[in-house]
Amino acid sequence: MPFSRGKKRTTSKIPKLNPKGLENQQDGPQTKRSSSSPQGAPKKRTAFVDITNAHKIELSNPIKKKDPVKKLQKKVSVLSKNFGFFFSCLQIYKHKKPLSSVFQIPPEFDIDSEHLSDSTHTVEYAKDIFDYLKSREETFVLQDYMADQPNLNSNMRAILVDWLVEVQENFELNHETLYLAVKMTDHYLAVSQAKRESLQLIGSTTMLIASKFEERAPPCVDDFLYICDDAYKRSQLIAMEISILQALNFDINIPVPYRFLRRYAKCVNAGMDTLTLARFICELSLLEMEFVPVRASLLASACLLIALVTKDLGGWTQCLQFHSGYSVEDLAPVVRKLHDMLISPPDSKLAVVRSKYAHKVFFEVALMPTVSLETLERFLK
Repeated sequence: MPFSRGKKRTTSKIPKLNPKGLENQQDGPQTKRSSSSPQGAPKKRTAFVDITNAHKIELSNPIKKKDPVKKLQKKVSVLSKNFGFFFSCLQIYKHKKPLSSVFQIPPEFDIDSEHLSDSTHTVEYAKDIFDYLKSREETFVLQDYMADQPNLNSNMRAILVDWLVEVQENFELNHETLYLAVKMTDHYLAVSQAKRESLQLIGSTTMLIASKFEERAPPCVDDFLYICDDAYKRSQLIAMEISILQALNFDINIPVPYRFLRRYAKCVNAGMDTLTLARFICELSLLEMEFVPVRASLLASACLLIALVTKDLGGWTQCLQFHSGYSVEDLAPVVRKLHDMLISPPDSKLAVVRSKYAHKVFFEVALMPTVSLETLERFLK
């Protein structure tokens, strides 16, 4: 718990999940608790499956379910179960935006038609969904708000985000949930002054809201009171939920870089190791205040470019420029800032992201040497 009351933090109070196979193995002596909530809620979906590349990965479920309803649900794409993504489809229909047929896209830039016969891939909607999300970024532009927070600073925010990453990992929540929680935290702090002792309450509440938006089986209120070591009461968390939703005008369909990153990686058929490296860079940027004003699609593009160059897979292609809308010149300033972040000495107090991506499940991408700036510059011209 990053902001304990009257006592020093000795050990993490975040519940640990019992390791069951490689996906859930963690470094260190800590023992994970059951993935079910204290009230016995269903086990959460694993956080290590990428829905964009799910068709390339064969997953085996050792538990045979006899319930015919559950068998039917297994046939539904993970994409269709993601409410946040489906919400974007509904918004396109609501505003009667014309769909751009996959046949209108130049063949060299077509990344969807191979799944045209599979309705679960929503091929007819795919490009429109991301165009819609990109257009919504205009609504959620942020500036550095920390100067207006007399009781907070950038380091406190970084500690909170580092803790939220640990919560996401141990509750096995979707990565979209983490990114949305951080976004909501920033948007709330941009319009409401907060005290140091309430910062963890804000973070855990935004994670609760994000879980309700993104997860099929979100943790309950008691789970979030538990991870805060009972520092807050149930009434306080619910009151904070109301305050955050009102401050955000209940508009929480905020575009996050993780969605764009999956989409853009598909443009170059990036392998899971390359995509995971880009994820690591993107998740590490969540800790840094200087990336708060950067638009999600632009940040995702810059992270992917660094990953491509690091893995010696080339630079920014015409297909990437077509789907992202960004040229190399647009990416260059953000790429240089991200490179500075990667080569900076890591803070020992903010080690969760690096520790997470140093695991074999994530191809140990955090242990890879950072590409030199000279090499990067060759791809930024």
